[in-house]
Amino acid sequence: MSTPAEFPVTWAPRRTRAVLLPVCALLVVMFAAMAIALPANWQLNDRIMMAVSGVLFAGVGLMLARPRVSADAEGVTVVNFVRRRRLAWAEIVGVNFRQGDPWATLDLADGTSLAAIGIQSGVGKAQAIADARALRDLVARHSG
Repeated sequence: MSTPAEFPVTWAPRRTRAVLLPVCALLVVMFAAMAIALPANWQLNDRIMMAVSGVLFAGVGLMLARPRVSADAEGVTVVNFVRRRRLAWAEIVGVNFRQGDPWATLDLADGTSLAAIGIQSGVGKAQAIADARALRDLVARHSG
């Protein structure tokens, strides 16, 4: 049985962020450079849309870099691609990370479940399992 993590603790796919953030910056620079380097027969609105396209692509990359799960004495904050949700410890009844699952799932007291994408197998299966166990131990310690 793993030892529960101490507060505050955050689980996030750091390698994914380390790749995505520079790529997003590169996209903005690259599309801006393309907008400037377009042939003279391209109009201003074409150049603006080229630059805006780079910003949009970078925005998608930043959205993919968002997921994380943070725990503190009051509860857990789950930040997924688009949404952020704050949960009190009593709202979480279980943490699942089954074989083949891409990320951990929280079972909630209201009968629903919530994907915790910040704990994902893409960072390494062993690390993801250890992170899910640490969160499960924290839930067991603070929910009862």
